[in-house]
Amino acid sequence: MVAVNPLDVLRWTFRRNESDVINLYDSLSSIMQIATGANMLNFGYWDENTSDPHHAQIKLCKIFSKMAELENARDILDIGSGFSEPAIIWQSEYPHLRVVCSDINSNQLKFAKNLLASRICPSVASLAEPSSADLVNSSATKLPFLDKSFDRVIALESAQHFKPFDRFVTESRRVLKDKGLLVLAIPVVSKSFQLEIFKLGILSFTWSSEHYEFMTIKETVTKNGFEILQVEFIGSKVFAPLANYYIKHREHLRPRILQKYPNFVEKVLFKSMLKMKKVSESGIIDYVLLKCRSKN
Repeated sequence: MVAVNPLDVLRWTFRRNESDVINLYDSLSSIMQIATGANMLNFGYWDENTSDPHHAQIKLCKIFSKMAELENARDILDIGSGFSEPAIIWQSEYPHLRVVCSDINSNQLKFAKNLLASRICPSVASLAEPSSADLVNSSATKLPFLDKSFDRVIALESAQHFKPFDRFVTESRRVLKDKGLLVLAIPVVSKSFQLEIFKLGILSFTWSSEHYEFMTIKETVTKNGFEILQVEFIGSKVFAPLANYYIKHREHLRPRILQKYPNFVEKVLFKSMLKMKKVSESGIIDYVLLKCRSKN
């Protein structure tokens, strides 16, 4: 049984420093693994052909890789890489890639090391053996890499935890080669979020991130040496469909979650899903895919 410390919950909700983010993922990542049967931690991209959360996660990884133009890249840095299953998928599709997986959470990197060593990706039946990925324990705001080391810096549903955000952007600019790409998949909030935060209800406590507005992100990347090439708002394909899936399949998922978590955790999760659907449909939260190019 995973013990969820109420003090840790308060810290990762309100303080949200790097230690709090580590505790958050150490405590709650298993819920996503239980729900999907896999090792990715993104919300996924849902369309009419998506059958379950794991297929949605794979779809988001592939949409993201296309936006990042990984077919034309050689060296990429995946910041906030989690368990590194996306890296395995990308390397299976683009065997020429060298992927450096950077994450502040050493426990997730240990898991990733075993996953990469096994060369097993349960999501892709015909997976070709990928090349080795480098695993680096580091902060997103202080990257231990030389200047101009990478063709791509990518953050798939992780940059909402990076603070200060401009430090992450300047570090990304430093390690990118000239005209390299910075590509983000990130939940965002509306401009009126501060006035409407009360409408989040329980989600304001369970969505433990920095709640960045898109305009803040846009202004930060443009003032730090990037030009924006592409923006896609895909919240309608992310939040409500995921919530609908959980609501529909709760009877099946709940007993599996209760094998590892106390009852109150599942109840909070369910209420959070209901609220996430509501605030997404009302435009209070959204989800952005953003591609930027570094200037000379």
